[in-house]
This record gives sequence, C-alpha cells and structure tokens, in this order.
Amino acid sequence: MSSAFEKLGRILQLELEQGCRNRAVIGGLERFLAYWQKQALEEQASGATPAGPRVEEVLEALRDYEAKPPASRREAIAALLASLAQPQKGAPEQNALPPVPQEVAPPSSQVPAPVGAPPAPPEEKSLKAPAEPSRPAAPEPARILDLFEVPVTALYGVSTAYQRRLARLGLKSVGDVLYHLPRRYDDYAHLKTINRLNWGEEVTVVGVVRRVETQQGRSGIPIIRVTVSDGTGAIECVWFNQPYLAKSLKAGREIVISGKVDEYLGRLVFTSPEWEPLRRDLLHTGRLVPVYPLTEGITSRWMRRLVRTALSEWADRLREYLPPAVREGAKLMGLQEAIRQVHFPDDWASLEAARRRLCFDELFLLQLGILSRRRMWRSQEGYAFHVPQEKVEQFIASLPFTLTGAQRRAILAILDDLQRPVPMSRLLQGDVGSGKTVVAVVAMLVAAWNGYQAALMAPTSVLAEQHYRTLQQLLAPFPEIRCELLMGSLSNSEKARLHQEIAAGQVHLVVGTHALIQKTVTFQRLGLAVVDEQHRFGVMQRGALSAKGGEAQPHLLVMSATPIPRTLALTMYGDLDISVLDELPPKRQTIVTAVRDRRSRERIYSFIEGQVAQGRQAFIICPLVEESDRVDAKAAVAEHKRLQEEVFPHLRLGLLHGRMKAEEKEEVMAAFKRGEYDILVSTAVVEVGIDVPNATVILIEGAERFGLAQLHQFRGRVGRGEHKSYCILLSDDPSEESMERLAIMEETTDGFVLAEKDLEMRGPGDFFGVRQHGLPQLRVAQLSDTAVLQVAREQAVALFEQDPQLAKPEHAPLAEAVGRFWRGVELS
Repeated sequence: MSSAFEKLGRILQLELEQGCRNRAVIGGLERFLAYWQKQALEEQASGATPAGPRVEEVLEALRDYEAKPPASRREAIAALLASLAQPQKGAPEQNALPPVPQEVAPPSSQVPAPVGAPPAPPEEKSLKAPAEPSRPAAPEPARILDLFEVPVTALYGVSTAYQRRLARLGLKSVGDVLYHLPRRYDDYAHLKTINRLNWGEEVTVVGVVRRVETQQGRSGIPIIRVTVSDGTGAIECVWFNQPYLAKSLKAGREIVISGKVDEYLGRLVFTSPEWEPLRRDLLHTGRLVPVYPLTEGITSRWMRRLVRTALSEWADRLREYLPPAVREGAKLMGLQEAIRQVHFPDDWASLEAARRRLCFDELFLLQLGILSRRRMWRSQEGYAFHVPQEKVEQFIASLPFTLTGAQRRAILAILDDLQRPVPMSRLLQGDVGSGKTVVAVVAMLVAAWNGYQAALMAPTSVLAEQHYRTLQQLLAPFPEIRCELLMGSLSNSEKARLHQEIAAGQVHLVVGTHALIQKTVTFQRLGLAVVDEQHRFGVMQRGALSAKGGEAQPHLLVMSATPIPRTLALTMYGDLDISVLDELPPKRQTIVTAVRDRRSRERIYSFIEGQVAQGRQAFIICPLVEESDRVDAKAAVAEHKRLQEEVFPHLRLGLLHGRMKAEEKEEVMAAFKRGEYDILVSTAVVEVGIDVPNATVILIEGAERFGLAQLHQFRGRVGRGEHKSYCILLSDDPSEESMERLAIMEETTDGFVLAEKDLEMRGPGDFFGVRQHGLPQLRVAQLSDTAVLQVAREQAVALFEQDPQLAKPEHAPLAEAVGRFWRGVELS
C-alpha cells in the first residue's frame, strides 16, 4: 500500500503535467487534501513519514489552491515536489500530530422514520439518544497534543475566509472551538404529532413534504410555503427570503421540523422553523439544540456543523487531566463526555452534569494557580521586624479617636506578620470610613522604626494627596519620621530631588501614584509596600512596587474599600491573608438613602438647590458618558449641558467622565474639592477616592443599572463631613423587581450585606474585572457558583498538600493543564 506522501507526490506530479488546472483528482486538490491529511497524520505520528514537508506545511502551501493564479500553483507544487524528493532521515518527528480517530457523531437523538403515512406515535414523547457507537481506544498520553496549539484550519470546511471570521470570535484553534460553549439551548426534544399541536409551544414534528410553493412577497422577497403531513394531519411551514429551500424540500422527502407553533388566519403554522432531513444523527432539530455566539458571515447551522466536526475528529484527543481521586471526590463526569454533552446534550440533566464538570475544572485550576502563587511568595526571604510595643501604644494614644475592635484585631494580625522572616501578604478590607489608613500607618511606622522605608501607592493623585495629608496629621507626634509625596505632576527638579533622597534613605515614608514604580525610583531599603484601592491595580503593578525591595522581599499590605463576600475573596485573593474591618467608628453618621422614580425629579432638583443654598455641594451620577441610540439612559455630557442651561443656570457645574485625560480628571476633582463647583456631574469614575467633606447629596441617575456594591461605593462619597448627608437613587425602571432590589439600599448601610446580595442577584461582574486581578479569563464558570467553588477549593487544597509542585508522574497532565490555564498570567 502506498504511503500518504507517495500518493501525494504522484498526484502533484500529475497536476504539474496537466498544467496546474486543478484536474488531477476529482473534486480538486483541496477536496483530496481533506481526506489525505488523515492518513498522513497517522503516518506522521507513528514515525513512518519520510523526511520532507510536514502535513501542516503541505496544507499551508496548497491552501486556497483553486483561487491561486497558474504561476503561483506551479511554484507551490514545484517546491513541494522538491521537498518530497529529499532523502530519508533517521529520526521521526517528535512533535507529530496523533492519529485522527474514526468519525464519531456526538450524542444525538433518534426519531422513528415515517414510511408514507405512518401510524400515529404516542401522544407525547421525548426523543431518546441512540446507543453511542463504540469509540476507538484513546491514543497513548505521550502522543496526545495540546488541542489549543492545533490551528482551526485543521477542521474540514474551514477556509482562510472562515478562519478570519472565527478569529473575531476568539476561535483560533481546535481547542477554542471545543470550548466555544452555547449561550443557550432551544428545546426541540419534545416530539408531537400534528393533530396534537397547540399554539405557542416549541415542538418537533416528523413528516413528509407534500407540497412546495414559491411566492413573491409585497417587497419582492421570495416566500417558500411547504406543506408537511405525518398521517395524523398536515401543517404549513413558511420561510422568507430563502429561495434555495425550494430545491432542498422536494415532495416526498422525509424531514424533521422544530420550532414554535404560530397562528395565521386561524390555522396553525410554523414560521421559519429549523429543519433537516430525517436521519439517525439529528443536529438542528429533535433535541436540545445549541445556540452559539456568532459573528457576521457565520450562521448557527454552520457553527453547529463545525462543532460536530471538532467533536467527532478531535474530542477523543482531549486528555483527562484530573486525578481519579479528584473526579471521584467531586463526583464529576469524564472530560470527553462533558465536552460532548455540553454541546449536544442528551437531556437537561446531562447538560447540568457537563457544565458542572467544566465549571469545576476552571475553578480547580484557578485555585491551584492561586495556591502556587501563595507558596512562591512565602518561599521568599523577608524582613523580620522588631515591634516596639511602647511606641505603637504611644501612636495609638495620640489619635484623636478610639480604635474600633476590628482595627485592633487587624493591627495585631499585621504586627504578627511583620515579625516573621516570611514576607507578609495581607488584604485589609473595609468599608468606606472604616479606618484602613490608620491601620496601615501603624505598619509603616514599624518599618521606619526598624530602619526600613515604607511606600503607599494610590491609583490617583487626589487619593495620594489625601493620604499624604492624613499621614502628616497622624505623624505629628513623631517629627523624626519624614514623609514625602511623589507624583508624576511634580516638576522635574522636585522629582529628581525626591528620587535622590529616597535612594539615600533620607525619606522614611513615601506616598505616591504609579510614579512610585517607575524605573527611576530606587529605595535604599524598602521594607513595606502598601497598595490602596487594590482593585485599581493589576498584579503586575503590585509586583513592580514589591520588586523594589532589594535583597529580600518587602512585606505587602493591600487595601480595598470594596466589600467582597468571603467566598469571592477566597477566590480572588486566595494568595493573601485577609483582615476585615467590619465596624465603623461610633461617631460615623448614617447617610439617609431614598429610592425614587422619575416622577420625583423636580422635587429632587429643588432639594439639591436648597442644599447648595446652605453652602453644601452635590454629586449627580450618570450611567453613560454620551447618549446612545441603543441604551436609554442618562449620559453625563448631555445631562451636564441640560442641567447647566435649563435647571441650574445660576450654579457652577463641573463635568467628569472616563474619556477625559488623567490630568483633566485630576484637575476637575481637585477644583470640586476646593469648592469651585457647586455640583459635579460625573460617570462611575467618581466611585472611589474623592473625599469632599462639604458634599452632602449624591443623586444617582439610572440607579438600576448599577450593582448594589457599586451604589454603596457612590453613597460613600458623601457623609464624610459634619453635615447630614443624603443618597438619592433615581430609577428609570419602575418594575417591582427593580424597585425591590434598590430598596435593599434603604434597609442597610452594611457593605458586606450588600455585597452578598449583589453576588447572589447579579454575579461577580459588578465588583471588578477578573483580568485586573491577574487571574485567567473564565470560559464556563461564574464566581457566583459558590457550591462548586467550595468543592473545587477543598479538592485543590487537599491535592496541593500532597504534591505542591505537581511533580508526581500521575500529575503531569494536570501540571500541563494548570500551565495552559494560567498562560499569559503572572503567577509570581
């Protein structure tokens, strides 16, 4: 029997002799290559391939052969023939593709085939999946390649044009296609006879085409009317602007129709239903039919066929990387079966089991990476500080207020960390006004008293300035401690002076923005890095500050004013120890919160005007920057203009939004703080960081568009001074559900209660972006899947205790999966 490459050589030689007219084989070279590559891949994997071009090189050289001009065809074939003529070499290719298993259809539904006018089947029944055909044995693990490295063009039917379209969906490899999950499913598994159909239900009918008519609509659009019968009755199916159906739907053909039963002129009809010929393996009808995210140039039917091709040709290549103990402990479906069932499920129960497996996988790999990150951090050498208790107590006694119990507990935990030779890695989480800065200052002072420097990095200049002023006040009893402010807005001479003094160790505490992590900034002995508003910085920026520690790793304290539910915090910050400030200072005033609808707008404006007349200031928050035809919501730019011209013409209104340059935003916030504006119209960029004690009112337009946790952050912009403050939530959605959700804001001011409710009702997206936190993107799992998350964490911790480096041979596939999942993300 000739080898695949010998066969290819003869075909190419014949094609060259015939003038490269694409006539050497029936159907053309591209069709021949679709079948040739299977044999060639098998030979290449077994090492039987002669020296010369690899399979991928052949496919690439002859891609779009039909479209190539004759000269390009001759050039490509001549080059391949020359390469095929190379002498045999000894060593087989090590990275060869494994053999492609025989085509195996995904689990599907089976329907009885009507012959002529069949007897009526039972009144209602679900289509059952046929017994799955036997599959070839899985290839040996060493020969299974990473399907995320196999280009999508390896799938039959994917041309260069389709490759570009799939790339718009992020599908560049076979693995991407296998994990391109449906966004929903149409339930067409319910089979009924025509005489038992009811208006409005989604069903499947098996019947025979009796009549096909083509008509012209009023606008010239062709209308195809097809009558289908099944022995119990007949029903008309109508399709618009699909004239080709007249050729496919011939009288006498047995077909399966799935769709919603409509009514037209008093009789039942199907309008644009899904259909396909009656066969054993149904793809578009008679089952739970997947509906995928699409892009221009790709239809639902084409995508389903592509996924089925990927499943039948490549799913057997998916390597089961979870250890048996983990699969059994978590009661999980096998990976290959889960991938098949999530695309073409036998039933809803199978779909749920498949989704649970894939969801577990992501959360499990996520936890292993986080545990690894924690282990790497703790394996580094740190600075063990001595804690001078007398000085700490002296600082606490000098404060103009009494620390809360939560603050004292956090300080004790941090001081305990600082005394260890392992670098601290702790999250200090607390609501707005809970006193995080004071806790951080204690740690910074301990570093200074030990002869080290401490740096506090804030996301904006306004925040950095606020922290600097706070530190200056708190450090008044300790004049020997020098604190400086470093920002990009300083003059070059000021920055140069500070850089020199910081490098010489003359500055003990440095407060700044991103300027702190510039290459020009060098610390003499950085012992503690404090990062404020953690969710505004990525892991890379956080790490850049820590990397300035010199011979050992500085201690790290990150702070967040965004209350995060415990389950979510364990996932997002599993590499950190967590301290929670869940008590507010006793004199902190309660902000009056009210939910109103659009009918109250004029009264709200009058109330704001009254507050300004008393010398106060106000925020007005809009969901959008500019108006949109697709979204009916207030936009900051247009609303600022309207309010200034029509509602508050005698007041001074400022505008703040995310499209402004950083310097412009900083200047507007500073001007508002100085009292140069009476009202600040802003988008969500004002969510954190601005401290204006004179602001007493915040009006949030389109409040239903924000999560509860974000609304709570907005509310924290007021109530920071001595005057009574108000938060008004104005909803554009009068529905009972929307108003009930917002009413929770009236009931509680506890950020952690609101965060739990937010996670329960809207998922984790309102808290922060996953990528911002240096975590991989999740394809399947939601961080609100707390039950699966808990199991995944337990299993990950148990496995990590046994084999933290995943060095055991049986964990090699898992180690590869963790590496691939975290690829492109900094683990350290």
